[in-house]
Amino acid sequence: MSLEKAIASLEAACGVPCTGLPESVFLLLTRLTPMVNVDLLIQDEANRTLLTWRKDVYHGNGWHIPGGIIRLKETAADRIAAVGKLELGCELTHKSPPIAINEWIAPEQVNRGHSVSLLYCCCLHTKPDEKRKYKGGSPQPGMFAYFDRPPDDLLGVHDMYRRYIGNKPR
Repeated sequence: MSLEKAIASLEAACGVPCTGLPESVFLLLTRLTPMVNVDLLIQDEANRTLLTWRKDVYHGNGWHIPGGIIRLKETAADRIAAVGKLELGCELTHKSPPIAINEWIAPEQVNRGHSVSLLYCCCLHTKPDEKRKYKGGSPQPGMFAYFDRPPDDLLGVHDMYRRYIGNKPR
């Protein structure tokens, strides 16, 4: 099969890329190019930072700043709003421009080993879904909690955000 036919076959299997990709195609792309994602810095009046629990085959288990990979022809603002709804069950807005731009590379990692992250300060317009609030015990994927300092089990991929957790952005 020629390369052109293989590409056409992949494109046919993808449907509408802006609504999401089949997992195998997405992982192929992460092996070929960096992913661009938005991360949402959400803080309460006491400067505590909202983190969500993640159980992830690529990055491990731990607390992280909510975020998501920008899809084809989707603006950063649209992805920020989608993350608010999907991960927290709430509505929010963000301040532009991003307060930080970070590049993360894991040379030994095959899939999802390179990303460029845009960190945005966000303001909640509705409260996160109370059913997702962490109330003790073992956190489950998708639960959220506020932290006044970085937790010991912060995902390593988010070490770059330690200085923001519990601190007002400069």
